[in-house]
Amino acid sequence: MFVGLGMAEIVSAIPTSGGPYFWAARLAPVKHAAFASWITGWFNLLGQVAVTTGISFGLAGLISTTATISTAYAPTAGKTIGIYAAILISHALVNSFGVHILRFLNDSSIILHSVGVGSLAIAVLAKAPTHQNASFVFSTFYDGTGDPGWSVRASPAYVAACGVLMAQYTLTGFDASAHLSEETRNASWSAPMGVITSIGVSAVFGFFLLLALLFSIQDFTNTVGTTYGQPVTQILVDVFGTNGAIVFMTLILLCVWHCGLFSMTSNSRMMFAFSRDGALPHFFHKVDAKFQSPIRTVWLAATLSFLLALPSLGSSVAFAAATSIATIGLYISYGIPILIGLIYPSGFKKGPFNLKMFSRPVALVAVLWIGFITIIFCLPTTNPVTSQTLNYTVVAVGIIAIGALGSWFLSARKWFTGPIRQVETVQGDSVVREVEFLGQEKI
Repeated sequence: MFVGLGMAEIVSAIPTSGGPYFWAARLAPVKHAAFASWITGWFNLLGQVAVTTGISFGLAGLISTTATISTAYAPTAGKTIGIYAAILISHALVNSFGVHILRFLNDSSIILHSVGVGSLAIAVLAKAPTHQNASFVFSTFYDGTGDPGWSVRASPAYVAACGVLMAQYTLTGFDASAHLSEETRNASWSAPMGVITSIGVSAVFGFFLLLALLFSIQDFTNTVGTTYGQPVTQILVDVFGTNGAIVFMTLILLCVWHCGLFSMTSNSRMMFAFSRDGALPHFFHKVDAKFQSPIRTVWLAATLSFLLALPSLGSSVAFAAATSIATIGLYISYGIPILIGLIYPSGFKKGPFNLKMFSRPVALVAVLWIGFITIIFCLPTTNPVTSQTLNYTVVAVGIIAIGALGSWFLSARKWFTGPIRQVETVQGDSVVREVEFLGQEKI
């Protein structure tokens, strides 16, 4: 929430589809603006692609799991990749040619995630034959990282820190409100409210659902060692039977499909803005006149997301790695503009959403937390560490870091001058600020 509050304050002051990389340019001193924008943008792009990968690849795994409930279907890495490709294509088609129905799908997504998930949690609690006690739910420690687990090789605190990944990953993507701010009315207030609301609602509903599932576990050993491969599926089968489990798994699949759809929407908008400002080839800076969609960046997002999941063909921890990459990439891109605003407060002109005296303490906590998770999520989560269980997060993040820095010093610093509005600011600061001010007055 500290990161979200820091971001909300920035997006209120600078609502733009470019999001973090544009904020970095606006908040940094002029001589460092282009460099800050370049680094932030590439980390944000990595995170955006990895989030789409994590959501849609996770959906492919859930579809495979659901298919095993009452059939003889046997999931393989190849089959899961095939399902994953089909999911990405469905998302890309809707984002390319169905822009006019995105608002309808957004409304249906809200209903599914609120009413649907709430109904699932209540139904599980009401139907469960027996319930675990509070002591089991809140004080049982389960390692689950191998034999021996990391709680033995390292410490229980290390396992707990690794366990934060899924929660932290779930609370990503709240910069989507910023990426869609140029398509939003009264963006300087509605965009930061979107950031805060998305975090708060996700946390509350997620916590409620987790408690419902944990209290409804019938046999803990059977649940964690389930043949379905997904403990949640085992809980649903134990509570509702196979047919009921399929119904509720279908509800979950629909929710995750919507998440993947709008992740690609946000991803494509960020890439469109990045190409508009010269960081990506100008070829991708195009909105289709007929369908009113940046079709080229939509399919670029789909392609890169597919490529990022290919290591799953030879890795048993591909999903965990994808979520780590997404979390680190996005949070670094969130943290850079927050850090810049903390270091150079004089250049941070606040918008309607203003934390006032709490602004700097919130920013400091946010930056420290991002630094912590960046380190912890690169570490191995399964023991022993082999070619199958290696956490390749550090590789992907390292490639982006080295690539972004290397390309900047070798080439980009000679031609990349930052977001378009930042360039105009450098060339004529008073003119641009007057135009922006007048534009706000007209609105």
